[in-house]
Order: sequence, then C-alpha cells, then structure tokens
Amino acid sequence: NNQKTIENQLGIRIIDSGIGNPNQGTKLSVERQNGSRLAIITLVTCAWVLFIMGSFAVLYFVKRNDRIRNKIAGITQIKGSSTDYYQDLCRQRIQAQPTRRKSSEVHTTHQTIPFNSRVKRNSEVSSSRSSTSSYMDESVTSINVDIMTGHLILSYMEDHICNRHRLESEWESFCMDKIYEEQASCLVALSETNEKKNRYMDCIPYDHTRIRLANDDDGDYINASKITDSAPKCKYIATQGPMPNTTNAFWQMVWEQGSCVIVALTRPIENGITMCHHYWPVEGSEIYNDFEVNLVSEHIWSDDYVVRSFYLKNIQTMETRTVTQFHFLTWDELCNPPSAKSVLDFRRDGVGRTGTYILLDIVLNRIYKGAREINIAATLEHIRDQRPKMVKTKDQFEFVFVAVSEEVTDLLKLLSQ
Repeated sequence: NNQKTIENQLGIRIIDSGIGNPNQGTKLSVERQNGSRLAIITLVTCAWVLFIMGSFAVLYFVKRNDRIRNKIAGITQIKGSSTDYYQDLCRQRIQAQPTRRKSSEVHTTHQTIPFNSRVKRNSEVSSSRSSTSSYMDESVTSINVDIMTGHLILSYMEDHICNRHRLESEWESFCMDKIYEEQASCLVALSETNEKKNRYMDCIPYDHTRIRLANDDDGDYINASKITDSAPKCKYIATQGPMPNTTNAFWQMVWEQGSCVIVALTRPIENGITMCHHYWPVEGSEIYNDFEVNLVSEHIWSDDYVVRSFYLKNIQTMETRTVTQFHFLTWDELCNPPSAKSVLDFRRDGVGRTGTYILLDIVLNRIYKGAREINIAATLEHIRDQRPKMVKTKDQFEFVFVAVSEEVTDLLKLLSQ
C-alpha cells in the first residue's frame, strides 16, 4: 500500500523495496509532475469551452441576420391591386402639390368627417374660389425615419401580432376600462331635441369634444367629435354617416370646418341594410339648405375606389370651394379590408372603422415625423377619451398593428435601397 502511495505521489515506478539503513542509501531526486498535468487538463478544458461558446455566438448572429432579412422582406403579404392604385394616387397628388402653393403660405391639417370620412381642412380660406387641395398632410411629404428606429418599431408590431396573449390582454383592458366613458358627459346628444339626430344612441359625442354648428335653425348639434393628436388643434372630425334629417347639417359642418376632403369607407347600403344616406348628388347639383353641391367628376380607380370632385357653394356669400371625396367600397362592416394600405376612413356610426383609421393615421404620422417610441394602446386610449367606443373590435385593433407593420416594412425596403 505504501509502495502504491509513493508511486502515485512521485509519479515513478518502484521495482523493488526493502528494509535498510536510511543513512547508507543513495538519495534520488524526483520531480513532481502532478502540477503540470493538471495545468494541461485545465487548458484543454478551457479551449473546448471557448470553442463551444464561439460556435453558439456564430449561430446566434447568423440567425439574427436571417431574422432581420426576413423582416425587411416583409412579415405580411396582404398586398393587392388596390394598394398600387392608392400609392399612385398619393404620388400624383404629392407631385402636384408644390405647383399650387408654398408650404409657408397655407397650413393644412386633416380631419375625419361623416359617413366616410377623414377630412383635411385649410385653416386659411380667404379666396372666394379655391383650387383642389391635396389630401396628403404636408408633413408626410418628407419622412424622417432611420433604419434602426424602423426595426425597433417593426419588432414591437411583430411581437403583438405573434403574441396573441399580449394583444388580447391589451384589448381586454380597454373593454373593462369604462371609468372615463361613464364619467364624461353626453347630455347634449341625449337631449330630447337631439335624439332624432343620432343613428345609434350608444354612439354619440362627448359634450366637451362635440362639433358646434353656427347659426343653425335646428340647433347647433351634430353627431360629430373633434379628435386631436398631441397638439390641441383639431386634426380630425369623427362623425356618424349622415341621415336624411342631418345631411344639411353635414354640409354646413364641412363648410364651417374648412374641410376639403371626405374619405368614405362604407357604401350607402351594405348587405341590404341602409348604412348611410346618399348625401351627394348622383349627377348635376343639389341644394342642401344654404349650400349647393355640384358633382364635377367621378373617376373609378379600381373595384375598390371611386374618387369624386365637388364644387361646394355657399348660397349666402356666393363663395365656392372644391371638396374631394375618396370613396372606399370594399370594407365590409363585419370584417377587415382586403388590404391594410387601402384604409382611409369612416363607418356608418362614426366609431368603428373611423376609429381604426384615425388610430392608424396618428401612429403613421408619428413614425413619419421621426418618433422613436410608438405605443398603440396609449394612442387608442387617447382618442377614446375624445369619442366613445373608437375601434370597436379586437380584429380592428389587431389590423392597426398589421397595417403599421406593412408600412414600416415598405419604408425599410426604401431605406435599404
């Protein structure tokens, strides 16, 4: 046993051993090798660990680059012919814009108006006859987005689209949070005089955000709400589709608010149900109280779009303005539109599809202006504080994420070129 112990400790082989006088023996110096052997084993082990970690790092970066390329290629494939028509329309309107006016001369904002409508308004309407105005916000003609911000926003949208639990959790929180809606006053809309002016009694404006008509014999009420973004100035008007008894008030609102664009998202009749009164002339002109509306042109861009141009004349002052209507025909009330890019604005009750458009438009404009943080849930809460029930279904809420993802993907492709 002692022999084996000595052999193990000294790293030598003992051939024979016996008992003798230690003073008469020859001393043998032996170099210990345990330390060097342990060091070699340690170095080999560390080398393997570093090799394995390096391999995992290489795999991680390869997969990460693949994911980035996939994002740039597009996470959604809901393109359609209507998208091309819409993009061509935008290009033509933007190209024509500089020939009309300098941006320093006229400040243009956009609003949302009834039975189909996102509306633009001119804050300066001084001439008695105005030319057709572009419906694109001037701030959108230049896009201030960098690639890194684009990828961060795209990742945020992708996380909500892929993580169904997160999306549903945020939507359920909106459904349960009715404190503000219950506290805000809608007394004007619910008055006996104005009840007949509402298509639905649960889709009415708050008193503090409603549009007030001027000098109207039937009162100053119309079922329409002012919607703002971060600035206090009115940017949109969300309103229900005109009814036979509110069509005159609708055109009065268009005039008084300086709206030059109406974006219609619903047909007058859908699936046999009247969704909105036909508030414009089929041909020629019609009189709506103090306003004459003349149909100048009607262009069918595709199966999805009709673009109409009107002259709106104030009979009292003889002033005229041009109003353009972009009529989207294929957004059914019970489902999302076939293409995210074709969304513009409005719903018959002025909350569901209109709210979806306004939410989408606000988010995209913030992205175009270089915002680095986008919170769709907080933005929806902001517009719901101004009109009840904006964005009615979870599918509409999810559609906004899909539409923003598609737009940001296109922007990243453009930037990469």
